[in-house]
Amino acid sequence: MDRRDEMRAADSDRAVVADQLLRALNEGRLDLGEYDDRLQRAYAAKTYGDLDGLLTDLPGTVPVDQAQLVPTGDPKRPVLRPGPDGRYPGATRAWLADTWDGYFGLVGIVVAIWAVTSVLATDFLYFWPGWVAGPLGALLLVGTVTGLAKGEPQRWAAKQAAKQAAKERAKIEKRARAEERKRRRDEQAGQEEPA
Repeated sequence: MDRRDEMRAADSDRAVVADQLLRALNEGRLDLGEYDDRLQRAYAAKTYGDLDGLLTDLPGTVPVDQAQLVPTGDPKRPVLRPGPDGRYPGATRAWLADTWDGYFGLVGIVVAIWAVTSVLATDFLYFWPGWVAGPLGALLLVGTVTGLAKGEPQRWAAKQAAKQAAKERAKIEKRARAEERKRRRDEQAGQEEPA
């Protein structure tokens, strides 16, 4: 056993394995019982060695320490996955976009309101959006610099990955409950049919 197998796994590592198990379930490589068993073992895993054995018989899976930032259906919101060093590649860019996205939307709206009122007044009115954009931008800039200095993008990425994994688990559980209800209805319908 090498040193890596003894290293402690993070929640983000467990989420990477859970995502790959979900993919295997959706492809039909695992049945629901196998998926549930492996998912429970993944979230109970303490080391990389515990996690590795869960994917070895599944083609197309990537070991936890080789996971990358991969796009989802929405190119604006990539799924953040830890890289070989446990850090999230692309996290800083994604965090900056998330932090500043609302600011640019708000500034765009107030500038548009100013422009429409200026056109209706047939005169350039006092540029009051500067009182919105300036102070708010200064606060965001200070928060951004402070966040970058304290490593906030990596913490944010880990939280986003955990939220995504929780959503996926909830989807799986919902689908499993629906399949169980359908199975019970089918069993009841089979029992009610005359022999």
